[in-house]
Amino acid sequence: MIRAAVAGASGYAGRELIALLARHPNARLTRLMSSGQRHTEAIPLEKLHPSLRSVPGRPGTELSSAIEPLQTEELTLDEADVVFLATPHEASAELAPALVARGLRVVDLSGAFRLKRAAEYPRWYGFGHPPDAPGLGEAVYGLPELNGPAIAKARLVANPGCYATAAILALAPLTGSGWLDKSAGIICDAKSGATGAGRAPTEKLQFAEVNENCRAYGLFTHRHIPEILQQLGLAEEELTFTPHLVPVNRGILATVYARLARPTSGGVVKLDEVFKLFRDFYRASPLVRVVEPDALPEIQWVANTPYADLGFALDERTGRLIVVSALDNLVKGAAGQAIQNMNLMFGLREETGLACLRRQA
Repeated sequence: MIRAAVAGASGYAGRELIALLARHPNARLTRLMSSGQRHTEAIPLEKLHPSLRSVPGRPGTELSSAIEPLQTEELTLDEADVVFLATPHEASAELAPALVARGLRVVDLSGAFRLKRAAEYPRWYGFGHPPDAPGLGEAVYGLPELNGPAIAKARLVANPGCYATAAILALAPLTGSGWLDKSAGIICDAKSGATGAGRAPTEKLQFAEVNENCRAYGLFTHRHIPEILQQLGLAEEELTFTPHLVPVNRGILATVYARLARPTSGGVVKLDEVFKLFRDFYRASPLVRVVEPDALPEIQWVANTPYADLGFALDERTGRLIVVSALDNLVKGAAGQAIQNMNLMFGLREETGLACLRRQA
């Protein structure tokens, strides 16, 4: 049985982690801690997350029902095998290396270790890693569909960002095969539900600001941009990424526009060839669903599930391929993917404990 601790259990991603780990057949929650920002005293779990009252195996039997203040220095291998960090970037940057040094495995849901070069952090994240920062060189980027073998051996996994997951899954088969005309530029237009912005109260997340509205934000500065570039081997000028906030609770829909470089069938690209490329690429990925060419994914197909759905269309007028990627930002885009990574780190099938999730009507 894998003993799991969660730091940052007070947020939306933390709530998802608790619910998933409580149902996991091979894991047991041993400790819950806050992110350390707003909570300095223990708080009953059900006060912060009323929806967890009826979770099977919930805290209250084998686990204290309180979310404690953040005190990871007390965590040892006697209490946990793996620690999930759903903490702010700066906090994770300090906590993760110390936990790994004590023999614990870490899945970090922040962006503290997603980028390989320390010099990039001040620009994109507003804080700096020292050039020889512990963890940067060791951390494995936790996208199971691309890095499964490396994740299985890792002590520190950097869980991908939600937008980055959607964009990378949409483009990886194309960049990996050389089918993309990168010089034509790639556009990723992405929409996310309000939970993607976190639980901290802000004016822009008030109901009156989000409801019946759609707002672009983070143009040219969103911190998932370098993550996408790094994993796909793209130059900065080859990708335009624009995120939007839409009035739904959860879910991401990313629409990617790209021109194909590979002439097929006498110079005419056929959609069934693209379908075969994607189907073959993700054949061994149980949580990626490549939909038939006559359908395009929707947020409601993936909400409350661990899946990423991919579909495509070919604009014969412009010669551009359009890839639509849909996932739940809290599951495949955060906690569910963290569970996938834990499963691989401990020799389990990556979908273990996630099959219980089904789309809710």
